[in-house]
Amino acid sequence: ITNYETVHRDLDLINHWRPDMVILDEAQRIKNWQTRRAKAVKDVESDHAIVLTGTPLENRLEELHSIMEFVDRFHLGPLFRFLDEHQHTDETGRVVGYRNLDGIKESLAPVLIRRRKQEVLRELPERTDKHFFVDMTQQQRTIHDENKDTVAQIVAKWRRWGFLSEKDQRRLMIALQYMRMACNSTYLIDKKTDHSAKMDECRLLLDDVLEIPENKVVIFSQWLGTHELLIRRFNGHAQSHAFYHGSLDHKGRKKVLERFKGDPDCRILLCTDSGGVGLNLQVASTLINMDQPWNPAVLEQRIGRVHRLGQHRSVQVYHFVSRDSIEHSMLGVLKFKSSMFAGVLDGGESEVFLGGSKMKKFMETVENVSGGIPAYAPTQEPELEAESAQVDVEETPEERAAPQPSPQAQTWDGLLAAGVEFLGQLSRTLQTRQQGSEAPGVSLGRLIGQNEKTGAPEVRIPLPDPQTAQKLGSLLSGLGEVMKSLGG
Repeated sequence: ITNYETVHRDLDLINHWRPDMVILDEAQRIKNWQTRRAKAVKDVESDHAIVLTGTPLENRLEELHSIMEFVDRFHLGPLFRFLDEHQHTDETGRVVGYRNLDGIKESLAPVLIRRRKQEVLRELPERTDKHFFVDMTQQQRTIHDENKDTVAQIVAKWRRWGFLSEKDQRRLMIALQYMRMACNSTYLIDKKTDHSAKMDECRLLLDDVLEIPENKVVIFSQWLGTHELLIRRFNGHAQSHAFYHGSLDHKGRKKVLERFKGDPDCRILLCTDSGGVGLNLQVASTLINMDQPWNPAVLEQRIGRVHRLGQHRSVQVYHFVSRDSIEHSMLGVLKFKSSMFAGVLDGGESEVFLGGSKMKKFMETVENVSGGIPAYAPTQEPELEAESAQVDVEETPEERAAPQPSPQAQTWDGLLAAGVEFLGQLSRTLQTRQQGSEAPGVSLGRLIGQNEKTGAPEVRIPLPDPQTAQKLGSLLSGLGEVMKSLGG
């Protein structure tokens, strides 16, 4: 018995031992074929292999191919051919849909045993979901709406150009993150403050739930700071709690779980999403989600820790949602990526279309969940510096190891953004000239004239004296060499 993180270290020892069979639980951990984890697991040699997973496919067909490679690396063929046979791409090579999904289902039939939830529903107790809509405090609302304005400005820029620089993408992600964090508490953004309606409502809910002596509760939040605030509110109350998070080592995690399961006085387990996979928490019958994940599959994984085989009591699931916020909008927008999943595994549609590029789909989602974004952004854009974002969300080792954009890529990104801005200003100036008026403050206007022979508009760049022109030529030549080296 081992875990995914240590396989690469013990690979030689495992292969020397030569196991007859390898069983992977939670096999979606190797869905990304490029990770060290997946490569190491696939290098384990055995005569037989079994993989167990509830989510063999979430976002991309590559995930299913990667998992299937462990069972039989030749079953679905080479990845490039597999994708070529089942992907729709546009003229730029971007994936816009999938086809022949029923063919994948037929190919997997000899090696796949699928048990859907409907088939085992009679073995599961009743599950009830309830949403509590909570009004944010004025301090929370201020932070939320300020960042919403930033999102609106960036979305307006996207509408106008169809392009976002890396800086704008970073500002967008931070603003969205701040909006979600503000829904929980101002403390997640400013540790000197503690304004949160959710925390107080959660404390009241716990008082009601824990009136029944045998009840135990699991509380999930993506943010470590949310749990810190809940712990503050537990102080002075009789109920003790345990805290399960990603910073604990193996012994620490085991100790926390043993205490929650075995100690009748420990009735509350606080969990980050590091506890959303692989835990059996049927000892609890109530689960509280303090925030809504972007990915609905993560939400179901959380609930699945309690509502699973072995649970003999009805399960109550409570979702706290800040009213009229990004969380509120997410309830109606974020859906399971079930069309592709059903087409491959359950005999659903054979063709699924995404309806646009990933960036376009993401920006459409941002517009929907932000709500009420104006058509045009204000002239002045407040700066939101990435360095000031103190986000206390846990990262997995895979995320920490993810490659970051190189300085060369950032340089090209800036050049491209400047080029787009220049062409846009040039286009506006030409349009103004054609309408017979001169736009005030347009510096490019004096560079645009009319060709005497053809009458077509043209850009005229006056040259300086010969000596200065020679220096300028040398500078441009040097710049060309730099750009060439960056491109290489």
